[in-house]
Amino acid sequence: MSSASEQPHAAGQDDVDPEIRVFLQRMNAGYAAFPDFASASLAEARRIAEQVRAPWASGGPEMAASPELRIGALQTRARILRPHADDGPLPSLVYLHGGGWTMFSIDTHDRLMREYAARAGVAVVAVDYSLSPEARFPRAIEETVDAIEWVRQHGATHGLDTSRIAVGGDSAGANLAIASQLRLRDLGRPMLSAMLLNYGVYSDRPTASWTRYDGPSYMLEADEMRRFWNNYLRGDADRNDPLAIPMRADLRGLPPAFMAVAECDILADGNHAMAEALRSAGVDVESHTYAGATHSFLEAMSISRLSNRALDDAARWLKPRLLAA
Repeated sequence: MSSASEQPHAAGQDDVDPEIRVFLQRMNAGYAAFPDFASASLAEARRIAEQVRAPWASGGPEMAASPELRIGALQTRARILRPHADDGPLPSLVYLHGGGWTMFSIDTHDRLMREYAARAGVAVVAVDYSLSPEARFPRAIEETVDAIEWVRQHGATHGLDTSRIAVGGDSAGANLAIASQLRLRDLGRPMLSAMLLNYGVYSDRPTASWTRYDGPSYMLEADEMRRFWNNYLRGDADRNDPLAIPMRADLRGLPPAFMAVAECDILADGNHAMAEALRSAGVDVESHTYAGATHSFLEAMSISRLSNRALDDAARWLKPRLLAA
């Protein structure tokens, strides 16, 4: 299923949704308060980004519990978000935050994940995978698969239903979500119940949308995306690896997918191509293109009706795949 959303825009009219435009303006103003951000060290840039995004990660639904722990053989930091305190085991969504494999954390994306937990009625296992370039491909994938296997083997101890697990992520996190399923399939292990893929990055190849939606009027810029790829990959040989570039993969046998595509995003073409590739491989896909949305638009849920609609769409889709008897 795909929902069309292309709307004509009058000459000179802003193609970004007005509430998302406010989100971008406020986010840009936050970074402008740090004039040395562009020349800052990576550690300092990460610290600034955490501070700028903190207001957008606050508020929203309260969790009954949100313990932090180190999980799996790789001892990855994780947070388990439980929306209510009943005694029954909850299905779970293993979620990977965005940030070009280089930035952000489970803290910058805390509200987004709490919203999924509350709206879908599931536990969210937030995985704080290692960032690049300190830990390049395939380390983050290894940690993601390790976290999924930990939920399967030990989740019951933490109130999780080990038979009902989905994986999801935004941007680079969506890349890791698909890659985790490719890796599990190649290892001969069972697939998860579903994939939740938000404006993901699935290829390093520039397309028309890289030009159309590049620049400061939108959230993610083409040069920034190129830097992220260079941070993540060990070298050009990795560009041939389907675990790094899922558009190169044999996608047969992957779980059903919900895809939230931002219309005004340099990655829009790649998302449409991935949706078609998944369908061609026999994967059940529900893809929604949100008119006027930019990259990262889901984080604007405190001021954006469009963001809230997208979150509700995903929760509606996820519920029968995780909560059905």
